[in-house]
Order: sequence, then structure tokens, then C-alpha cells
Amino acid sequence: MCTYLTEKFTLEGSGKGARGWFRLSEGTVYVDHPVHAPYGHTVNIDFRNPGLGASARVALELTEEDALALADAIHAAVKSAPAGLASRNQ
Repeated sequence: MCTYLTEKFTLEGSGKGARGWFRLSEGTVYVDHPVHAPYGHTVNIDFRNPGLGASARVALELTEEDALALADAIHAAVKSAPAGLASRNQ
């Protein structure tokens, strides 16, 4: 079942692809069929910079359990660091 539900957000960061590091400008999260993962459906997360073309993309295909574990780990890491340490306004 395809949900066609997509969450998009803007971001500032960097990602590493086949051609090396590049700036990221947007993220997308959706539940759909994976391209590579051995499951019927996955939580797909794309980090991209559309201005640099199709190769400026870092893609994840995770089970829902692993996607939630990633979200929890991000929350824990940010909460354990001093507030604002990794902020855009540092």
C-alpha cells in the first residue's frame, strides 16, 4: 500500500555522496516501496540539494523500527549536548 504521504522540510547541512561532500537544502520523509532494501515498504528519508542535480542526494530506506530508533537517538544526542551548541546561530 502506498501512502503518498510525504513530509518535506528545508534544512542546512552537508551530505556525502559518490562525488564527495555537498551542501544540503531539503529533506523528505515518506513511507513507500524501497528501491534497494529487502522489504515491501520502508520509511524513506532523502536529503538533497536540487540545485546541484540528481546526484546531490543521500537516501535512507529504513524499517519503521529503525527510523524511530534513529529519531530517538537524534533527540538523545541533542538533549545531551549544551543547548545551542549545534544551532544555526552558534
